Formats: sequence, structure tokens, C-alpha cells
Amino acid sequence: MIHLDHRDSRPIYEQIADAFRRQIDAGVLAPGEKLPSVRELSASLTINPNTIQRAYRELEKDGWTQSEPGKGSFVR
Repeated sequence: MIHLDHRDSRPIYEQIADAFRRQIDAGVLAPGEKLPSVRELSASLTINPNTIQRAYRELEKDGWTQSEPGKGSFVR
């Protein structure tokens, strides 16, 4: 579960990416495990889907996840 702190000075997308990084480091999310879809996560957190997409791009750019077109994002 991802908890956002709206008083945090970091942008929301960074908070989301950091939360996923912590979950991967802790073993909560295992390699090959699928992340929630952008739509699912944006609905559950009630934030703009573009914000989720930006967090996912950051995770992929940093090598934490891998995107498969039409399938979603997966932990590396």
C-alpha cells in the first residue's frame, strides 16, 4: 500500500516511486511481479494518471521496473 504525504516537499510522483523502491527492497514486491495498472493506482490514490505514469517512467529509467507494451510494468 502506498501512503502519500501532501505536506511532504517532494512531488507526488517521487513519493510513489520511492514507495515502490522501498517495497522492492523489502521483498514485498518480487522480481517479475506486476505493478498495479496506471488506472487502478490513480483511482485508488485519487490522483491524476499522468502522475502515476511519471512515477513508473522514473522507476523504469532507474532500472527498478520493466515495461511491456500491452501488459504493464513489472519488477526487475
